[in-house]
Amino acid sequence: MIDIVKHPIFIITSMAFWINQYLEKSLGIFLPLYHAYGDDLMAMPVVFGICLQMMRWIHPMKSELIFSKKQVFIGLIYFSIVFELVLPKLSAAHTADPLDVLCYMIGAWVFHRFMNKPALQSKKSPGL
Repeated sequence: MIDIVKHPIFIITSMAFWINQYLEKSLGIFLPLYHAYGDDLMAMPVVFGICLQMMRWIHPMKSELIFSKKQVFIGLIYFSIVFELVLPKLSAAHTADPLDVLCYMIGAWVFHRFMNKPALQSKKSPGL
């Protein structure tokens, strides 16, 4: 069985996010393209991965639990509305950008295609 938090995509996306945050917040180093879209691209595999792992800890299906396409889509829509419509209206610290939604969509697809697998299928399916 492969826990979501041990999945290579989860590890890579999480590390990319945290390294970028460290560079920006601690060292003042901004990588222009990654600064604009990198965290948005990493968000869905990280957020959905954490949610799925937590659900697997408490749900009776345990490691066989996966999110349906509808659940992933609803999460994508929710994230897009909150971060691209609501927060930019409430705070100047947030900027609405349609390309962020595209990044969320790509990240949601990566999560659904490669990470959202039950344990038995994860064992049998080849890695990236």
